[in-house]
Amino acid sequence: MIDVVEIQKILPHRFPFLLIDRVVELEPAKNIVAYKNVTIGEPIFQGHFPGHPIYPGVMIIEGLAQAGGVLAFKSMEKEGVDLSDKVVYFMSIDNAKFRSPVRP
Repeated sequence: MIDVVEIQKILPHRFPFLLIDRVVELEPAKNIVAYKNVTIGEPIFQGHFPGHPIYPGVMIIEGLAQAGGVLAFKSMEKEGVDLSDKVVYFMSIDNAKFRSPVRP
């Protein structure tokens, strides 16, 4: 497992834009399973939507991108790549669909 302290060593993101809290599975170059604890205390719920809190899809996608960044860095690390000058960017996503809303 990779906790939030270790994630912060990998990603440049910080509160309130660090959108993964832990990684529970990681197979370099293949698979990652990461979690974000979504609570009513998230600042985004002040406006999205008052009285009917729904976690925005764009935030879900960003969390996915951050998990992908962890996977990319850990995959490069395993291959012996010098990571000191590396940055991972999420460039696009096609045909994203949300099957059900994320609520706190």
